[in-house]
Parts: sequence; C-alpha cells; structure tokens
Amino acid sequence: MKRSEINEIQRSAEAFLREHRFYLPPWASWGPQDWQSKGTEIEEIRENLLGWDVTDFGSGDFWKRGLFLFTLRNGNPRRDKKPYAEKIMIVEDGQETPTHFHRVKMEDIINRGGGQLILELHRSDYKEQRSNLPLEVSVDGIRRRIQAGERVVLSPGESICLEPYIYHRFWAEGGRTLVGEVSVINDDRTDNRFLETLGRFPEVEEDQAPLHLLVSDYTKFLGGKA
Repeated sequence: MKRSEINEIQRSAEAFLREHRFYLPPWASWGPQDWQSKGTEIEEIRENLLGWDVTDFGSGDFWKRGLFLFTLRNGNPRRDKKPYAEKIMIVEDGQETPTHFHRVKMEDIINRGGGQLILELHRSDYKEQRSNLPLEVSVDGIRRRIQAGERVVLSPGESICLEPYIYHRFWAEGGRTLVGEVSVINDDRTDNRFLETLGRFPEVEEDQAPLHLLVSDYTKFLGGKA
C-alpha cells in the first residue's frame, strides 16, 4: 500500500469515528516526531501493538479486501496481567476481511452502528481446513446452531462470540459500519490462521511522510524489537 493511501484512510477513519462519537486516546493523534521524542513510557503501546492498523491483506485493493482497525487496549503475558483486548474497526460497504480463525483468541464482534455486518462461518477440521459440520455460536448470549458456511447478519447493537478455530470472513452491507471487538489477549503477529496464503500487515511504499504510525511501523521508525 502507498503511504498516501494509508494517510487518507486514517483521515477518513478519524472523521467517521467523530461522527459516531467514538473517541481515540490522545496519543492517536501523534505523528512520527511525537513518537520519536518519547522514551520507555510508551513501551506498553509499542510492545502490545496498540494503535493504528490498516491492511489490504496483500490484495492491492484496500476498498475491496482490507480492514481498518485501532487497538485500544491489549495485554501482554511478558509484561502485565491484563487478560483482555479491545479494538475498534471500520468495515466498508462490500469490503471483505478474508477467511481466517484464531488459535488462541476468543472474541466478541459487535456492530456499533452503520450498516449490517455479515459473517460467514465454518468450523475448522483437524487439518485446519474448513469443516462441513454444523457449529454453534452465541449471538447476544443466545446459542444458535448453524450450518457450515451459513451467514450470520448483525444489525447495529448485535454481537456474536467467536471461539478459537472458527473460520470467519466478514463484510458490511447497507453502508459503512463501525465494528467493535472485545477479546482475550490478541497477538496479531502469530495468532491469525488465514485459509489463503496472505499477509496480515501491508508492505508500505513511502511516497509521503506518515500521518500516524501504524503498529507495523513501530520497529521501522522507532527501532527496537518487533
């Protein structure tokens, strides 16, 4: 992805979040120089990958296959006892997040407003492929038995709990959609199993300076370990 495209996505996301009265922490507005002026006080942000996250999953077409996320809080077993994480996401109308599951993370996906969020679900088999067996999910605390590949539609205010090893892909219909995620500790470096071979974080072409650093930028711009 070009940095200019990422910058524009971030500006658009900021406006959409303001429209929905969803406010980010003060450091979300920092630019690269602000980050570079900080010391060890920001280690939790860096190590736990809090912050801006824009990906096209290697598709080359963010608006067709991509996702905007901002990680607000996240635990790290190496440094703290926080067992939970929270993200806010923006799913564009018709924009796909490709089929994947998590080996560790259990998550609630919440439609916070806008259009409808459509999720297509499968169990994983022992070879980590999609199973044809039915599965059970919890939608707002109500257990529901669904068939493999069935789609669950979440209107604003509705949520679904996804357990580990449940394949899911999702997209929005009827308008741009604000989506929340509440989960156990999230490690985007290792815990995403995509059905296809693709990249979780984008390769960035630096055609202009960053507006806000992505979580995948921290090592490049600030040094230290990934």
